[in-house]
Amino acid sequence: MAKTTFRKTPVRKKTSKKKSTVFSIKFWLIAFTVVLFTFGIYHYRNAILYYFSFKSDKVLKEDKVAQARIFQILKAHKELTFGFDISQFQGEINWSAIDFVEEKFPLQFVFIRATAGNDKEDLRFDENWIGAKKHHFIRGAYHYYRPNENSIEQAENFIKTVKLQKGDFPPVLDIEKLPENQSIDSLKIGLKRWLKKVDEHYKVRPIIYTGEKYYNDFLKADFPEYTFWVANYNFFVENIKDDWLFWQFTEKATIKGIDGRVDINIYNGTPKMLRYVTISN
Repeated sequence: MAKTTFRKTPVRKKTSKKKSTVFSIKFWLIAFTVVLFTFGIYHYRNAILYYFSFKSDKVLKEDKVAQARIFQILKAHKELTFGFDISQFQGEINWSAIDFVEEKFPLQFVFIRATAGNDKEDLRFDENWIGAKKHHFIRGAYHYYRPNENSIEQAENFIKTVKLQKGDFPPVLDIEKLPENQSIDSLKIGLKRWLKKVDEHYKVRPIIYTGEKYYNDFLKADFPEYTFWVANYNFFVENIKDDWLFWQFTEKATIKGIDGRVDINIYNGTPKMLRYVTISN
């Protein structure tokens, strides 16, 4: 009698849903990146062409679209006023070399970090403060606020460091961080104490610097009497908003006389109007 042979049915491996999902996510991320980059090239095509027409001899290490965005925003706001901000991290500055950003748009003002927290003085504040005045920039001093340190001590640190003169900007309070060991309400109380102390000393209302999200979420509703210098580097934000006194729109600009990248700011007014913001006596 012949022996019956049974064949084993081959086992089919099931496709992993997890691998399929991961592949799908990667595919759409790549597709989105390509679309975004293409949109950026197209949207900033004129700026890119102009940008390379006078920078073709230089090696560009940053994203070309980002650099073109800087140029296009400056061009779109050419009737307004441009400036920059610095701290010790920019190193030694050649003030006599500073004139334009993107070799076309004149720089007329500068914000300089003076202090941070209750005991820190910027290592280059004195030389930068003198250099800005000597080279006829409208200058302003800012304090980097540390939420977990005493607000009055921080105000006193700024006051003992900064001697403001006629023609300077009002003091600037830079708040970017959230507190670790206190509530948002307590933070706001501390900010108001700093502002009041500094206001009483200089007899002028300070300006507040912060990021747009921080401004909208925590400050706008509770500090209506103050003017704001707002940071927003968003690729899709191309115009200064009506309620921003200053707009810091990039941290990737290059300026002759300063090594490395620099923050650029737009004042929401003409050069003549800028004088109305400064200390008058």
